[in-house]
Amino acid sequence: MSTTDAVTFWDDVYAGRPAADGPRPNARLTETLTGLGLPPGEALDLGCGEGGDALWLAGQGWRVTAVDISAVAVERLTALARAHTLDDRVLAARHDLQESFPPGDFDLICAHYLHTPFGLDRSTVLRRAAHALRPGGRLLVVDHGSTAPWSWNQDPDLRYPNPREVAAGIGLSPDTWTVERAEAPRRTATGPDGSTAEVTDHVLLIRRSA
Repeated sequence: MSTTDAVTFWDDVYAGRPAADGPRPNARLTETLTGLGLPPGEALDLGCGEGGDALWLAGQGWRVTAVDISAVAVERLTALARAHTLDDRVLAARHDLQESFPPGDFDLICAHYLHTPFGLDRSTVLRRAAHALRPGGRLLVVDHGSTAPWSWNQDPDLRYPNPREVAAGIGLSPDTWTVERAEAPRRTATGPDGSTAEVTDHVLLIRRSA
């Protein structure tokens, strides 16, 4: 499928949802950052969606570059950052990660639920992200480990690679990058319609050597 198809799909996904005044950050992001106690620095949010992670990070003092293939998502995040007086800390930009990657070096790179029905070489994108980390920086990859009732993909035969498999696919040298966390915790999640369900997350945290 073409890039145009992917843009149209994701624009329709976000346009079909009411714009949230204060979208929630992902639970694994707040949990991980709170546990690490990292000082604020430069962060990159890959597949920012409605912007909950970017806004939360900016509120903690981080300077955030947030990217998404959907212009609708990017425009909404730009407006929200302005409304929350965080526009000096949030730069939202449209990127098709299959074609382009935001420039710069970062202390934290997040990729939450970077799944798509369209062609995306995730391993290459995540490898590029790891190489964009500054020494001591972290790459946090949080994937679906189960299918929520509200997911756009309800394929009963869908298999979710576990965190160790994702790490192996990225193919990073252990001399430079260390897997600090590779787990599959469960939690109660809330969908866009307000319904709840127990889901599994696949959490991978990689640190670049200082």
